[in-house]
Amino acid sequence: MSLQNKVVLITGAGTPNGIGAGIARCFAAEGSKVVITDLPGAPMQKSIAAIGAQASGITADASNQTEMAEAVKQVLGQHGQLDILVNNAGIGGPTLDEGITDNAGSSFLSMTDDAWDNHLQANLKTTFASSHAAIPHLSEGGSIINIASIAALGPTVSLAAYGAAKAAVVHLTKTLAIDLAAQRVRVNCICPGLLYTRAWEMLTERMKVENKAFSGMTNREIFDTIVAQVTPMGGDQTPEDIGNLAVFYASDKARMITGQIVAVDGGISVKGSPL
Repeated sequence: MSLQNKVVLITGAGTPNGIGAGIARCFAAEGSKVVITDLPGAPMQKSIAAIGAQASGITADASNQTEMAEAVKQVLGQHGQLDILVNNAGIGGPTLDEGITDNAGSSFLSMTDDAWDNHLQANLKTTFASSHAAIPHLSEGGSIINIASIAALGPTVSLAAYGAAKAAVVHLTKTLAIDLAAQRVRVNCICPGLLYTRAWEMLTERMKVENKAFSGMTNREIFDTIVAQVTPMGGDQTPEDIGNLAVFYASDKARMITGQIVAVDGGISVKGSPL
């Protein structure tokens, strides 16, 4: 899709089975030069090995403007250009990184200040800081792709902080689309549905403790049960499902598409409340 030798920077792509790594693999398959970022401790080398020889990695906190400015500087030093930014970095709804469980998956009134702030930092400021660092250096005709969530599209009582942060990403997508239109930089958003990633592995561990109906089931069995109940088309999404849309958004085939929000969720969001 005219993405040969395009340079793409993807945040939060250091976990091999994560959405970011799947997006990276799709861009690499189109001949793009892929640079991924993630926090220290992420298994970035495993992700890079799966992406291919045209991939490289930079350790950076996507919510830190200084670190992301340095990451962009390294990309420009290595490749001489930056064509595509994918803002993927974030944390899952009811869990925090490094296996720490917060109470953001509970009722609004039981939510702590830390839980609220952590979700806005990881799911909204990452998009702000990374975009702020990359926009001045994006090539004409470039593209920004923000990864939000179906939790942004409708109310889910147990995901107030996560949903609010992702809804803000949707709003920011539309604002940047207008702001950058004169530069011919397009800004679009993808709202993934249910994917079996590290965040879900952690969540299902918690669900086995809180719900007796899930006792004795494996994490994957719990996930598959939930997916079957809420997904009209059946089956879960894969990181490549998200990546395929990201590739389209970035390609010349989408040259007049900007400010758009598309859910890749097998119809979950069409039913009404996303989850």
